[in-house]
Amino acid sequence: MIHQINIPTTIRFGCGAVKELPDYLKKNRLKRPLLVTDPMIVTLPFFKEIVQDLETHGVDVAIFADTHKNPVKSDVYKGADIWDQTDRDSIVGIGGGAALDIARAIALRVNHRDDLFKYDDLIGGDVYVIHEVPPFITVPTTAGTGSEVGRSAIIADDETHKKKILFSPKLMARIVFADPLLTMGLPPHITAATGMDALTHNMEAFLAKNPNPVCDGIALEGMRLIAQSLEKAVLTPDEEVRSNMLMASMMGAIAFQKGLGVVHSLAHPLSSLLDTHHGLANAVNIPYGMAFNIEGNEEKFRRIARALELSEEHGEAVVDYLFDLNARIGIPKKLRDIGVEKDHIETLSDLAIADFAHPNNPKPVSRADFKRLYEEAL
Repeated sequence: MIHQINIPTTIRFGCGAVKELPDYLKKNRLKRPLLVTDPMIVTLPFFKEIVQDLETHGVDVAIFADTHKNPVKSDVYKGADIWDQTDRDSIVGIGGGAALDIARAIALRVNHRDDLFKYDDLIGGDVYVIHEVPPFITVPTTAGTGSEVGRSAIIADDETHKKKILFSPKLMARIVFADPLLTMGLPPHITAATGMDALTHNMEAFLAKNPNPVCDGIALEGMRLIAQSLEKAVLTPDEEVRSNMLMASMMGAIAFQKGLGVVHSLAHPLSSLLDTHHGLANAVNIPYGMAFNIEGNEEKFRRIARALELSEEHGEAVVDYLFDLNARIGIPKKLRDIGVEKDHIETLSDLAIADFAHPNNPKPVSRADFKRLYEEAL
């Protein structure tokens, strides 16, 4: 059954939901969408089926898929060039977090042509997002970032690798077609990494220091769904667990408007410096980051342990669970197993302390803390 959720973004959720896309475009007189995706998805049968379905309904499709695994500014500029050259009227982002972030940033650039990073939220650039954006629609194909329901895009500088946040409520999708069937073909290692990304979002959002009981409740339920579903989604997937993971992913993205924390600041530099998959970077770092956060937050860790349905309700049990879950779904325990070397630690520590996520961590994180955590995880 396909059902509708409004948060305020309208979400059409359920197996087969993507089949509603052509009728939605036609109903809203959108005839020339730019489909933004990534180099892998553009080759897959389900994407070709989406394109064929649109064309059968008389929709003129243009495709942009020349993107990096971790989005950079030049990706956005190239996509905006395709928009200009092909006379589009809407943008449909189809994919995981990278594709959806690029799609959202292209939507921003259509009517905001100053340097892209002028709009960086970290320097107050959101005040310059004054024009309308074209109709923007999202179709998630992974259960990880929850970017489909977000209002920001994280884009890195091509040269410095520093990540910027492009933010505005104007950048929220008009509608999300969340179809669990599109995630059924994900390989186990991508399911594992993106699933741990979703768990990181929910867990860090719950711990983030900004008070927001609404987000806390969403995050706890998101953690519960992931604990019940992730291992099976990796090893023996079915529609139920894929649906649970897709919902938990969106819940994490809704919850982390409250903030993130130390784990994301450990992970972001791995993606920008070493091109590590974001979900994998979070997955390897989350046990170490959570261990760092236990002191002073014991009651919140008790609540996390209850959401995960652990037999022992304390922070150390949560950390043990994270190591064990990673092992069961094939996530490496150490950073050296994903290409990090000792010589990288100083640069990673510099990037981590400059990252935007850790100021919302429930306890302060110094550069020395980041260096120690990298060394412990290495």
